[in-house]
Amino acid sequence: MAKLPESSILKLERYLPYRLSILSNKISSLVAQTYKDKFALSITEWRIMAVLGEYPGISADEISAKTQIEKSILSRAIAKLLKRNLIERSIAEDDKRRSEIVLSETGAAVYEEIVPLSYQHEKQILACLSDTERQQFSDILDRLYQHAEKL
Repeated sequence: MAKLPESSILKLERYLPYRLSILSNKISSLVAQTYKDKFALSITEWRIMAVLGEYPGISADEISAKTQIEKSILSRAIAKLLKRNLIERSIAEDDKRRSEIVLSETGAAVYEEIVPLSYQHEKQILACLSDTERQQFSDILDRLYQHAEKL
């Protein structure tokens, strides 16, 4: 095996995309355990429901754009949620080619139970930061997100 020069070795543990991905996975797994055990929802299913709680009546394409979930994975998760009667899909009145998805009554009840738990987890995760650091962290994330959108 060839010996790589030290300067050309990627230090994964210090590489921002890797660090963000690992942190996201760890946090998502911690939070997901709550809704997986109590509500039998996957991370993807909960993300769909979370988006629908904030943006009722959007299409699957719009959900995909907001969550960055691949369309085939999203389609399977939507099918599961429909089968469990947690969401409903209908044809848009103004555009018959577009379907609109909303939380069902059951889905809304589940959503209302999960949201406070999600905020509680967020609070626990951010507890290691001061109020000032939490605000700075939020501002930095916003700036990185906006910058990445431009790239």
